[in-house]
Amino acid sequence: MPTQCVGKEYTFHMGAIVPAILPKTREELTDKLARLRGLTHDVQIDVIDGRYASPASWPYAYTEEDANEDELPYLGSFNFEFDLMVADPSTVAGAWIDHGVTRITIHAESAHNLPALLTKLQVTYGHDKGFAPGLLSIGLAVGLETDLALIEPHISQADYVQFMGIRTIGRQGEPFDNRIVRKIAAFRKQHADTPIQVDGGVNLTTAPVLLDAGVSRLVIGSGLWKAPNLEEELNKYKALAEEYGIYER
Repeated sequence: MPTQCVGKEYTFHMGAIVPAILPKTREELTDKLARLRGLTHDVQIDVIDGRYASPASWPYAYTEEDANEDELPYLGSFNFEFDLMVADPSTVAGAWIDHGVTRITIHAESAHNLPALLTKLQVTYGHDKGFAPGLLSIGLAVGLETDLALIEPHISQADYVQFMGIRTIGRQGEPFDNRIVRKIAAFRKQHADTPIQVDGGVNLTTAPVLLDAGVSRLVIGSGLWKAPNLEEELNKYKALAEEYGIYER
């Protein structure tokens, strides 16, 4: 039963339940977006370069046809969030924003100079935390082993923090690691107003545990794509979030 979040209504500019796509090809990305069209406005795309995490995904693992298509499929139909699991996000973050991505998740340990990257994005795109997140939101991702001290000086520049619920990132279907729950709870005590989302290992069993710990947004990959009925499964997660007072915006 929900406890910690009952009766507390969070205010978000995107959905509380976000389907995640880890596409090997542009064709797979297009097909999955077509299945989600009309069911959600919010989608996270995992972008993996094969260096920071592996195996490489689209667009790093692409066909010749992919190389000739630089516009996002169904642009305008979704709020796109790109989870940049790449060795140097400073070289690619701006390009995705220019292509219409409205949320960029940066893995804190991947940035060679995190303060410089955040400042560059702020200056170039006019990002101001909480001012116009419908135009651009920036999140910091941390893993199971990441020292939270790494992001502490930069919380004021981030719109949200993403905790990775699996040990090996870059793959869907990995088992959930319960250690992240304690890490989330500790962070929540120090940062009561910072939105937290979790990516990796989220399913109907782990979701209530995460919501109890103070998570306000669930990013779900295989928990949705392996379901017999995508729409029914998505609605189950939305109903669960509403039990915790977290509603679609």
